[in-house]
Amino acid sequence: MPEPVLISLAAALAARSVIGLYKLVKDKFSDDPEATAVLEAAEGAAEDSSEVRALATRLSTAEAEDPAFAERLRREWDRTAGHRAETGGVVNTVSGTVSGKVVQARDVHGDISF
Repeated sequence: MPEPVLISLAAALAARSVIGLYKLVKDKFSDDPEATAVLEAAEGAAEDSSEVRALATRLSTAEAEDPAFAERLRREWDRTAGHRAETGGVVNTVSGTVSGKVVQARDVHGDISF
C-alpha cells in the first residue's frame, strides 16, 4: 500500500487542485500510456476510490524508478502546503484587489445573505 502522503497527493491530482503538481505528473507519465490512463481514470474520483489508490500506487512506482522525479514531486507538494487542505479540511484564499463581499466557508447548510 502506498504511503498516506501519496494517497493525499493522488487525491489532489484527481481533483486537479494543484495545477503545477498535475502538470509535473502528466509530463512524467506522457511516455507511459498505462500510467497516463491511471492518471486520467482518477480524474474527479473521490479520495477513497480505487482509482485514487491506483494512482498513488503508480506514483510510488514512479518515485522508486526515478529518484529525481520523487524529489521534484515531494518538493512541489511541500511548496503547495499553504494552498491545499488536508483530508476533511478547507483552504480559502482571497488575493488581489477585492471589491464587495466575500464568503469563505466549507460546508454551508442553508442560505447566505448580506
